[in-house]
Amino acid sequence: MQYRHLGRSGLLVSGIGLGTMNFGDATAEDEADRVMDRAVELGVNFFDSADVYGGPQRPDMEKGYGISEEIVGRWLKKSGHRDDIVLATKVYQPMGYGPNDRHLSAYHIKRACEASLKRLQTDHIDVYQMHHIDRSTPFEEIWQAMTQLIAEGKITYVGSSNFAGWDVAVAQAAADKRNLLGLVSEQSLYNLANRAIEQELIPALQHFGMGLIPWSPLMSGLLAGPAAGSKGLRRNTQRTLGDRERHAAQISSFEELCSQLGHTPAAVAYAWLLAQPVVSTVIAGARTVEQIESSVQAMEITLDADSLAKLDSIWPGPGQAPQSYAW
Repeated sequence: MQYRHLGRSGLLVSGIGLGTMNFGDATAEDEADRVMDRAVELGVNFFDSADVYGGPQRPDMEKGYGISEEIVGRWLKKSGHRDDIVLATKVYQPMGYGPNDRHLSAYHIKRACEASLKRLQTDHIDVYQMHHIDRSTPFEEIWQAMTQLIAEGKITYVGSSNFAGWDVAVAQAAADKRNLLGLVSEQSLYNLANRAIEQELIPALQHFGMGLIPWSPLMSGLLAGPAAGSKGLRRNTQRTLGDRERHAAQISSFEELCSQLGHTPAAVAYAWLLAQPVVSTVIAGARTVEQIESSVQAMEITLDADSLAKLDSIWPGPGQAPQSYAW
């Protein structure tokens, strides 16, 4: 396993991270335990969750989701691996029916963090991520809440997820006023088939020294290869099936190139992300032990300049703004 700094921080994270979104939904707890055990054996040290992960709300739950965090928490308790991993989770999504049971008010951040700590059965979260931008709450309030949690030892680093480039800039400006480290990472949709964030978000991350944590590296199975078939799709919906139809020619060219390279399409998709300089760790939403093993194997692949150029020709990026749309 190779380890990289999470952005400009001194924290080292594995090139492949384990996403736990499927735990409690597509993956039962006994299998989730095996996936986490195997991930640690393989050197994966970045475990990513969110308070909202785990599938539909359970009838026996008074409010909220939290199932994924509960599964991770029980595993941490019985495995003794808490100090072997970098534990990340998120706050923002609705966790109840009240008006303050969501988003990024200081009121909700405090309560959500305490609830996550309880479910995770730990006293601290290593990377606490804002799951989405909340433009109705000023960053002065958000940083006040995060600073208090850091002072109490409940969180160590703060990250964002699904932010635009200008959201990152506004967040960092507010952090600078308080002499804070600010955001160390951004978790965003990024893969060969969806490179939209190259236009403005990635330049912002490079400027501020933030690490990128791509989610959906296989574009919901679009890049998983023919062997995966419909089972490779995270959700076999009209949208994902429509994507396969729209990108049929590109998929065919991509799979042919992967065959020439002697690697599976999924492995090449991961290797391409790992070759991007701003990427710190790639989230593998493994549902099985075999999937986490396959994801980690991509760390052994090094794509040369010619291969990267061919991938760019098949899956072209939008270019960097403003040059991408102006002279």
